[in-house]
Amino acid sequence: MNILNELLIYLAVINVATFFTYGLDKWKAKKSLWRIRESSLLMLAVLGGSIGAWLGMKVWHHKTMHKKFKYGLPLIILAQIALTCILLWCQR
Repeated sequence: MNILNELLIYLAVINVATFFTYGLDKWKAKKSLWRIRESSLLMLAVLGGSIGAWLGMKVWHHKTMHKKFKYGLPLIILAQIALTCILLWCQR
């Protein structure tokens, strides 16, 4: 297995996990239970789960009005896209 395959598997796993973590936090919010820290939710996005986080916000309607998420998550996604482009360009 090469590094690209391993990276794709990692990204798939982290995004699915992040998506369901946002759903779990929304469920806990509705039940007035212990919540997942916002910093943990954002860290999952930074670690590669940004698409899962964005989908979690949209599907679960969770954290959509919080400025950290409303503006921070798109910035994380843009930074990850830029980093990916730079890495791909440097390999040419």
